[in-house]
Amino acid sequence: MNFFDLRNPWFIPMWRRVALFLVCLLWGGFELSSGSVAWAVPFLGLAVYSGWVFFIDWKDPPEGE
Repeated sequence: MNFFDLRNPWFIPMWRRVALFLVCLLWGGFELSSGSVAWAVPFLGLAVYSGWVFFIDWKDPPEGE
């Protein structure tokens, strides 16, 4: 099991994927705007990675699983 397993079945509903992406993006933007680059970089990096996995590379599981 991977620590950042974003292909977990828990993320099948679209609203959960959008929520995680937006939380990371907004939190990274908040940290950047308050001058804390050390915290902004990981959150913005996770937003980019989750955006890639959730919206570009996502494949829905077959029906019935």
